[in-house]
Amino acid sequence: MPKTIAEKILSRASDQDLEAGDYAFADIDLAMANDITAPLAVDAFNEIAEEVWDPDKIIIPLDHQAPADSIQAADNQKKLRKFAKEQNTTFYDVGEGICHQLMLENHVKPGQLVIGADSHTCTYGALGAFATGVGSTDMGAAFASGKLWFKVPETIKVTLEGKLPDYVGPKDVILMLAGEIGASGALYQALEFTGPTIEKMSIAGRATLCNMAIEMGGKTGLVATDEKTKEYTGSNREIEPDEEADYIEEKHYDVSNLEPKIAAPHEVDNVKDISEVEGTELDQVFIGSCTNGRYQDLKKAAEILGERKFSNEVRTIIVPASRKVNKKLMEEDIIEKFMDAGAIVQSPCCGPCMGSSFGLLGEGEVGLATSNRNFKGREGSPKARVYLSSPMVAAESAIKGEITDPRKNQK
Repeated sequence: MPKTIAEKILSRASDQDLEAGDYAFADIDLAMANDITAPLAVDAFNEIAEEVWDPDKIIIPLDHQAPADSIQAADNQKKLRKFAKEQNTTFYDVGEGICHQLMLENHVKPGQLVIGADSHTCTYGALGAFATGVGSTDMGAAFASGKLWFKVPETIKVTLEGKLPDYVGPKDVILMLAGEIGASGALYQALEFTGPTIEKMSIAGRATLCNMAIEMGGKTGLVATDEKTKEYTGSNREIEPDEEADYIEEKHYDVSNLEPKIAAPHEVDNVKDISEVEGTELDQVFIGSCTNGRYQDLKKAAEILGERKFSNEVRTIIVPASRKVNKKLMEEDIIEKFMDAGAIVQSPCCGPCMGSSFGLLGEGEVGLATSNRNFKGREGSPKARVYLSSPMVAAESAIKGEITDPRKNQK
């Protein structure tokens, strides 16, 4: 029978002919756990096995509390260094980057089944992989066996057409979709992104879309492979849906007149046109995260900045997603440009996104972030407010000290 991308990948991984709703005991191609989730996974693994199933397929990056911001974090990272060395797994120490960016840059290939002990593992669907988050105990079982049970998800087909307007980008698209579909509108479903707009979008932009599939309850986000995928991954493997594939729903959007979007506190699907919140005074702007910390994102922010300075009334924190991204920005003097403009530039890590290592908001403070969640207490005090935006909106807002539409100041 004709299949969606999700059905194809899970059928291949389980050596069965599967359709949505079926269950599969599938072979894992890659398994990733970070410094927050891997310690529990290691504990679970140690209860059932002595050696991992395949050290080449297990990746452990330290990125969330990096460098360690507490004794407990330091002890957890010490534990993971020891485990990775004993088991000979792939290991990324502090400073190498965010787990999802490292997976995109170095590991994921089209058609793979990838699990990560982090909800935003769905990012890798940008490369045509079925990637999804799992719990730490499931990850421990996967470390031992290389297999897990999956229910094949139904798929929502999202077709995007039209040229994105100036100063409007992939983050605005996915915020628009979050507002339209809702926080649970795609619960345990795959979101398959397609259409002329997707074809023109960079891998970085596609990663932004797939990254936030989870914010609609999605099991994963997926994009069919094309020449951009092949160039990025070095793989000629093609994965695309069959023409007669069965979708639970099909949605069509023309983005030609899309406006910059903002997710207002305290839910990702509380999405507004920027005009509705413009003028909101800010205490902090964070540009980075696994959603928008890639080279293309920070390059756009630098273009918005131009020769101007960031507001003295705002703490502007910029965190590249990986060492590779950081080096490229340094080679083009973009990091120096940010610093000269008054920004705090940190080494690659998750940064303020989860409200642990640094960049926390105090009681009553207001933050604007390019990350993926704005839940109460997400970036510090539960009495703080967090808005989400694109890097272009974030940069312009950091200059003005309040939420600002970049279209008004770039003409």
